[in-house]
Amino acid sequence: MRARFTAIGLGILDWAVIVLMLAIVAQVALSALDINPVASFDRALPLLGRGITLNSLLDLQWHLLVLIGLLPAGIVWLGEGHVRVDFLYQARSPRWQARTDLIGHALFAVPFFALMVPASSAFMLRAWSSDEGGRNGGLDDLWLVKSLLPLGLALLAAAILVETWRLLRRAR
Repeated sequence: MRARFTAIGLGILDWAVIVLMLAIVAQVALSALDINPVASFDRALPLLGRGITLNSLLDLQWHLLVLIGLLPAGIVWLGEGHVRVDFLYQARSPRWQARTDLIGHALFAVPFFALMVPASSAFMLRAWSSDEGGRNGGLDDLWLVKSLLPLGLALLAAAILVETWRLLRRAR
């Protein structure tokens, strides 16, 4: 089940990377050709608003980058693909490694998530309550994109909680 979920999630991220690359190429090419706006619509569409502009393509790039970088962070953490100073760590016993990781979680992860999850939720709620949209023809409905921040942080915090539970068992 976990492998299937991971494969589906990575498939979605694969497509997000392709869309990101297409948005970059389109924005560069259309900018060089001085084509702006790119498309207009009779009625407002979710996230896009009444049209696609060079600014909305630029906004899309930033938002896809957040999606690609933040949402899979928990999976990367659980797979131990994160960065660590291994030259001090690798020569130690599994018990010592687990204790070191637990200290790191307590000193860095817990305070970070205690501050960032509520702050990012408030950040998203402000965008939602004010119906925030992009400036100068950027994307509309920015609350939708900003909701990825608390979601990604909460997923990463959940992954670290799972890892902390594993570490507590290994540290004994």
